[in-house]
Amino acid sequence: MTDLPKAPGAKKLGLVIDLDICVGCHACAVNCKQWNDGGHSAPLTDLDPYGKDIDGVWFNRVHSFEAGDHECGRTVHFPRSCLHCETPDCVTVCPTGASYKRAEDGIVLVNPDTCIGCKLCSWACPYGAREFDEVDGVMKKCTLCIDRIYNETLEEVDRVPACVSTCPVSARHFGDLGDPDSAVSKLVEARGGIDLMPELGYRPVNKYLPPRTPKRQAAAALKPSEEVAAKGILAWLDRALSR
Repeated sequence: MTDLPKAPGAKKLGLVIDLDICVGCHACAVNCKQWNDGGHSAPLTDLDPYGKDIDGVWFNRVHSFEAGDHECGRTVHFPRSCLHCETPDCVTVCPTGASYKRAEDGIVLVNPDTCIGCKLCSWACPYGAREFDEVDGVMKKCTLCIDRIYNETLEEVDRVPACVSTCPVSARHFGDLGDPDSAVSKLVEARGGIDLMPELGYRPVNKYLPPRTPKRQAAAALKPSEEVAAKGILAWLDRALSR
């Protein structure tokens, strides 16, 4: 089995995903597929892409859920990819060392040259973040686009994962979550960022920012009669519509 780094560094590169503003457009998934199909883990196999049994390798998938009822309800779009956990079982169950966690930045990767396609890592991952490439016979996964973030031939603004660079509403953020003074760490603290299924103890590096209270729910909580009596109907309408 594979050991985790004995002396991991302080750097923990990862993503912060804002569930409040993600619109479920799948741009992150498509650009992830596009970049990685010619990058570090290329190619990413597609099987029967135009048929009835569509299958293939996608590092980033977006699921949509209806949450809440009536005025409290909303659609939540939930992007899912590898969370680059601090204590990942997908690494420790690997019999060949193909699945490993880097000490220098915390990124979890797979070495295709030593992967035997046994799928133990995919069974161990509770987040469903491992992808088996049927053609290559190996496991593949999100790399945080290491061939972009460390590519000094790119402009600094472009040295972010493909999913981050393409998000049209800036719902995805990238940075060092091991640094409490980084922009992503401050964002997590300000918005109450959470781990996915923290009870499992894998300590994912990636964080999710929870959805805020829907505006229509907040507006419904206003008490028009009291405000109308004090300031008039126009003042109450102005307040309600500006929320």
